[in-house]
Amino acid sequence: MQITQKDMDIITELGKVDSEHSAKKIFEKFMDKENLGRILRFKHPDVLKRIANSIVICNPKDIFVNTGSPEDKKFIRTLALEKKEEQPLAMEGHTIHFDLAREQGRIVDRTYYIANPEDEISSLANRMDRPTALEQVRSHMTDIMKDKTMIIGFYMRGPVGSPASNPALEITSSAYVSHSAELLYRNAYEAFDKEVTTLGHFFTNVHSEGLNRTEDLPDARVFMDRKFRTTYAWKCTYAGNTLLLKKGNHRFAVDKAVYDNPGNELSEHMFITGIHGPKGRITWFAGAAPSGCGKTTTAMAGNVFIGDDLAQMWIAKDGSIRSINPECGIFGIVEDVNQTGDPLLMKVLRRPGHEVIWSNVLIDENKVPHWVGNNEPHPRKGFNFQGEWHEGKTDDQGKPIPLSHPNSRCTISSTCLENYSREADNPEGVITRVFTYSGRDADTMPPVWVAKNSDAGVAIGACIVSAATATEVGATGVKRAPWANGQFIPGALADYMAVQFKFFASSKIRPEYKPVMAGLNYFLTDKARGGDSPRLLGEKRDVKVWLSWLERYAHAETGYLSTPIGNLPKYEDLKSLFKDIINKDYPKDLYMKQFSLYLDNIIKRIELQETAYAKEKRLPETLPKILAGQKKELLALKAAHGSIVLPDVFIG
Repeated sequence: MQITQKDMDIITELGKVDSEHSAKKIFEKFMDKENLGRILRFKHPDVLKRIANSIVICNPKDIFVNTGSPEDKKFIRTLALEKKEEQPLAMEGHTIHFDLAREQGRIVDRTYYIANPEDEISSLANRMDRPTALEQVRSHMTDIMKDKTMIIGFYMRGPVGSPASNPALEITSSAYVSHSAELLYRNAYEAFDKEVTTLGHFFTNVHSEGLNRTEDLPDARVFMDRKFRTTYAWKCTYAGNTLLLKKGNHRFAVDKAVYDNPGNELSEHMFITGIHGPKGRITWFAGAAPSGCGKTTTAMAGNVFIGDDLAQMWIAKDGSIRSINPECGIFGIVEDVNQTGDPLLMKVLRRPGHEVIWSNVLIDENKVPHWVGNNEPHPRKGFNFQGEWHEGKTDDQGKPIPLSHPNSRCTISSTCLENYSREADNPEGVITRVFTYSGRDADTMPPVWVAKNSDAGVAIGACIVSAATATEVGATGVKRAPWANGQFIPGALADYMAVQFKFFASSKIRPEYKPVMAGLNYFLTDKARGGDSPRLLGEKRDVKVWLSWLERYAHAETGYLSTPIGNLPKYEDLKSLFKDIINKDYPKDLYMKQFSLYLDNIIKRIELQETAYAKEKRLPETLPKILAGQKKELLALKAAHGSIVLPDVFIG
């Protein structure tokens, strides 16, 4: 993003610290000898000035500079308990954090991009002009830490030394946020100065929970200043709003890929996992899904795990697509996590020896966490996200209050997982061959289908449709979720889309590394296929089979059926994989239900996208051409075979 003279930097305008010398004077005023020594090891003047300006604005009682040492980590954990942001649980190393009852997800209605009138931002986002944002930050963040400890953390969003990693400052008064950052990101205190100098940029994040009162939530805000890559958040605690290293900085990373390095780099809302193929082969996958739509489950279904939420990727000199995880931990939804579907994660959550921050689950009288869908005996009373709870309790509208909130979470380090891959710390990333896109689709698409080329693959990502989940406060119904990254695309969707087409079709990608791009759908229901039950057609562990089929497809070791929406698996291949991978029978009638094309639904879905994207300025012509072509083929298919087409029709 180009910075012009009229682009006022809010943090500098409010703090008035504009030199390295004045920054050091601020440090001397606010810090004790030990923390002063820690901060003065940094030499990069912009890093020092942004920290000093944050101090002036927030006016903390004292300051803790976090080096990431075991002693510093212990200090932060202890502070979280002392402030009652977390409480200890029965199992050693486990704590519980509760967000306010009305802040159980991202406050998308109070999240804004700071923008000048001429700046173009995503049609899916909110904007606020720079002068108004300045006054908002001034009125709400001035002195917000006057009775609090400011914690300053230095992190890398990705392995140190990777060309796609991003250095970031996390400045907060919340020990819970700092504790979460230590589990989810790489503390880079020692390497930070060098990495900022080498990469030429860093992100800045400033947050305070304030008094953490329900009555303050209407005033809670998350601001993102794209020009200066700085986020501000106040009067909120949910990690999606406050751990600004996560989705706040992900937005800046998207901007960086789209506008600074178009066609060579991407920043995606994707898991990274490895699937074993024949003879010990590992094929690496990256996959997008909106939050709450099975991304963690899919990542954990892999034989070797790198990440469950975010991916930075680039085209390497050898002509391959490489991926790294900017995180090194999991902030995962726990609803429906159980021994049957998630055995590796359950080992971490239910066995001693691991550090876990729980949020918004039920805690029983023995200080044991419980959640909906864990397939374990549930207590009849306890304490959860809305206070004291008992079986049958209702809210003020008479609706039953669930045992745990649908967006209840666990925060863990990835190293706890048995299938964690040390490749996660490789700065060169992993060669990524398969890219998947999925949503919460009850009635339209089959469990897996493969795009015939990279442009059609980008179209799959652009056309994700999903039921709204509990990750966004106030979201309901079925909604579009472009690339599962739509909420985190700061600029015009047209710009982002153009870069997607350019990246995946790049001539720099060698033929043996050409991407396989596919759709996944775990949420197809029996009712949508002629039954009378809302149950799913399949179960969670089937994910391993869909991924295994894609792994063989990537190496040209399986056949397929060519259809207007893409290539579908053949029954005999799936039958064999179900038996080999999860030792399960796969009846032909289930295959027919899952992979029959319900043309009216698919055509309606295409028309939804055509109507929505017609409103976007400068949209690449590639997308409407692909959608129009698919619709034409589907209408011809309907004329020949009716509105429901069985997969056998495509057997040549």
